[in-house]
Amino acid sequence: QVQLVESGGGSVQAGGSLRLSCAASGNTYSSYCMGWFRQAPGKEREGVARIASNGNTYYADSVKGRFTISRDNAKNTLYLQMNSLKPEDTAMYYCAARTTYGCPASRQLYGYWGQGTQVTVSS
Repeated sequence: QVQLVESGGGSVQAGGSLRLSCAASGNTYSSYCMGWFRQAPGKEREGVARIASNGNTYYADSVKGRFTISRDNAKNTLYLQMNSLKPEDTAMYYCAARTTYGCPASRQLYGYWGQGTQVTVSS
């Protein structure tokens, strides 16, 4: 069983920055594929970024060049540095873990989810 707890959300103006954190339980955290997803009101949950156990990273086109995903395996913590925020980034942000092989884009393939942290960007 993996427990995930996000923090770091808040309200910022367009152009600002936030850093999200996700603390994970589990003795084999370093082997997990970890991802950040977001869901805006009335929209489906979408992938933002993910990081494999080998450190490979993947980003949605909408956040490339602005967001950076990283992980600290010693602290069992996942991060999402968000710069140059836009109003369209407003959403509930969730971290997710996949404990089996692979690091896919599809949210259906992640078995563990946090409760989410709200990010609101005003223009």
